[in-house]
Amino acid sequence: MFRYLYSVVLLSLCFVYVQTAKMHNLRSHALRMTVGSDEYSKYWNDLAEDELEKALRAQNLNQNVSKNMILFVGSGMGVSTVSAGRIFVGQLAGKTGEEFQLSWETFPHVAFSKTYNTDAQVADSAGTASAFLTGVKTKSGVVGLDDHAERGSCASTESAAVDSILHLSQRAGKSTGIVTTTRVTHGTPAAAYAKCPDRNWENNSDIPDAEAALGCKDIALQLVEDATEIQVVLGGGRRELTPTSTRDPQSSGRFGYRTDNRNLIDEWVALRPEETTRYVYNKGQFDDIDTDKIDYLLGLFDRTHMNFESERDTSDDGDPSLEEMTEKAIEILKKNEKGYFLMVEGGRIDHAHHGGEAYNALNELNQFHLAVAKAKEMTSEEDTLIIVTADHSHTLSFGGDYPDRGHPILGNNIDDNDVSDDLPHTTLAYANGPGGEKVSESYKKYGHRPDNTRIDTEDKDYVLDALVPLDDATHGGEDVVIYASGPMAHLFHGVHEQNYIMHVMQYASCVGYNKEHCEIVGGSTK
Repeated sequence: MFRYLYSVVLLSLCFVYVQTAKMHNLRSHALRMTVGSDEYSKYWNDLAEDELEKALRAQNLNQNVSKNMILFVGSGMGVSTVSAGRIFVGQLAGKTGEEFQLSWETFPHVAFSKTYNTDAQVADSAGTASAFLTGVKTKSGVVGLDDHAERGSCASTESAAVDSILHLSQRAGKSTGIVTTTRVTHGTPAAAYAKCPDRNWENNSDIPDAEAALGCKDIALQLVEDATEIQVVLGGGRRELTPTSTRDPQSSGRFGYRTDNRNLIDEWVALRPEETTRYVYNKGQFDDIDTDKIDYLLGLFDRTHMNFESERDTSDDGDPSLEEMTEKAIEILKKNEKGYFLMVEGGRIDHAHHGGEAYNALNELNQFHLAVAKAKEMTSEEDTLIIVTADHSHTLSFGGDYPDRGHPILGNNIDDNDVSDDLPHTTLAYANGPGGEKVSESYKKYGHRPDNTRIDTEDKDYVLDALVPLDDATHGGEDVVIYASGPMAHLFHGVHEQNYIMHVMQYASCVGYNKEHCEIVGGSTK
C-alpha cells in the first residue's frame, strides 16, 4: 500500500512538473512571438548596427537657421515617467512595451537639464518654465522675472523683468502660439508671456489689495493687454478671464472669478481683426475653424484645467485632444513666411502624479507622444527645431520584484518569494503622496501594507502606494532629459543648466542678441 501511494504521489508531482514546464515553454514561445526573433543574436546585432548608422549620420550637423521652433514640455515627465510611459504606450499597441519608442526617442540629440530654482533644491513649475523660456533662473513661484524678485512682492519686480523666447520671436516678425492642457494662466504657459511675482495671481481677485495698489497686473490681464501679438492660445481656464457675473457656458451654475467686471475673452477678440479672429470653447466649434481663413484663435475648453484624457468628452460639446490642438496651432502659425514659435505643454501629466494616479499620468504622456508625432509629421528637420523636455520630475519609482518582460506596467507583482509580508505590490510606486495615507491607515488597522489582491491596480482612479503620506505628491529633484531634432539640435550635449535651453533656441532661430553667426549659416540678421 505504501509503495502504491508513493507511486501515485510521485506520478502526480511529475505531471504537475510537466504541465508547469509546458506552460513555461508556451509562455516563452508567446513572448518570442510577441517581440519577434529577439532571442537570437542576429536581432540584437542588427538593431545595434541600425542605431550605430543613425549615430554616424548625426555627425553631419544641421547648422541651418531654425525658421520654426516648437518647444514641447511634459510637465513632471521625469526619467521614470518616460520609461514607464514607453512601456504603457507600447502595451496599448499590443506589444510587450519595453522595446517601444516614443515619438521623441528617435531624436538624434539628447542631454540632461538641471531643474533647481535659485531658492529651491526641488523645483516649482513657474521657476523652471521661466528658466527655459527666458534664459535666466529665478525663484520658485515667480513668473518671467529674475532672481531680484521676491515672491508675492510687487515692489521687488522693478528692473527684474526678462524677455522670453516668445517675445524675441515676435520682435523678429515670427508668429507665436501656446497650447496647454492646463489653464492658460497656469505657471508654465504664463512664463511665456507674463511677468508676475506670484504664479497664483491668475486673476485680479488673487492679488492682495496692497500689492495691486503698487501696480501689479494679474496674469490673465497680461495675456490680453501685454501679449497682443500672440496668435494662438489653446487650453483651459475660462474662469480667470471672465467676471463673477458671467455664467460659464459648460458648467451649470458656475461663474467667472474676476471682480473687476472685465470679460477678457471679449477684449482679446476685440483687439484683433474681426474677420480673421475666433474664440471657441468646445470641440465642435474648434473643428469648424478654417485655418486658411483664421489667423487668431483663442480656445478655452474648460473653466479650469482641461479634463484628463481618460475623462475627456470627445463629442462636439467636449474638448479637442492635445494632438488636435497642436495640429491646429501649426496650421495657423505656419502661414507666416518668417516662421513661428510654438510652446506645447502636456500639463496634466504633472497633475496626475500629484494625485498618485499613475494610469492618468501615463495616459496623458501617451497624448503628449501623439502630439509630438503630429508635429514631426507636419514639419521638416531642415528648418524646424523641435525640443522635448520636462520642467521637473516626480517621485514615481519603477521597481517591483523583478517583473518579467511584458508584465503590465500598472499591474501587481504576485511573486512573493522575496516579500516578507506575502502581499502583492505594484511595479510602480511613489516616494510620497496621497497613497501614503492608505498605507499608513492599513498599518494602523491591520499591521501590514494594503492588500491589493482583489484590487484593479490598472484602473484610472487607482492611487498607488507611497512611502510618505502627503495630500499631494511632490515634484522630484533629479535632472530631466532634453531631446532635440532639427537645426542646431547638436548644441544639446551633456548636462546643462535649465536656462541654457532658451539660449540654444534664440541662437538657432537668430532672434535676440546672439545673431553674429546667422549670415554665415545662411540666415539673416535683419
